[in-house]
Amino acid sequence: MGFDVKAIMFDLDGTLVHTAPEIASAANEMLAELKLPILQEQQIERFIGEGAQLLIRRCVEVASGTPVGEATLQQSKALFYQHYADRVTFSRPYEGVVDSLAILKQQGFRLACVTNKPERFTLPLLRSAALAEYFEIVVSGDTLAKKKPDPMQLRHICAQLNVLETEAMLVGDSYTDVLAAHAAGCYIVTVPYGYNQGRMIDESQVDATIENIPALVGLLT
Repeated sequence: MGFDVKAIMFDLDGTLVHTAPEIASAANEMLAELKLPILQEQQIERFIGEGAQLLIRRCVEVASGTPVGEATLQQSKALFYQHYADRVTFSRPYEGVVDSLAILKQQGFRLACVTNKPERFTLPLLRSAALAEYFEIVVSGDTLAKKKPDPMQLRHICAQLNVLETEAMLVGDSYTDVLAAHAAGCYIVTVPYGYNQGRMIDESQVDATIENIPALVGLLT
């Protein structure tokens, strides 16, 4: 399949950067302070992708076995944010990501990062991972009123870059990305190694599946 693409939007966690160890560590520190049992990293990894607040809620509800009230949720959020802020810059990009972004940018593609991660963590992570310089636009989970799977973030990026949605591609790792791209009318390409709540993505629902980000260079050039 040929792609007439001018802009490429990249998901962050599980697509460009392996963030699960640091997220799980912060979540378990939060649970320990709440005097709740800690969870396995693989279990917490399944909660990544739909924003920090939902991840926090799921961790606390699974650990406690009960629904979380608003007061407990806010306390948990403050604890998680405190511990994750100490760890967010430890995460590293997947192999070949930096070189691939450099090649794509050099070849004239407009690059953006779109994530459900709060901006207070997105920007330090992009800087520490040496990725920030490649993106013209970064849209975080709290930049706009809505986030993926809603198409608002993708449409905002396309408008800012002055490209049509049909000229843009989202590269991600989850059904959250697939749904957002479909709703926006963008191409969707997925990687198989990220965080998709423990589910496999049906390849019939995406325009292409690539082994890793370096394979995207071959797909588009």
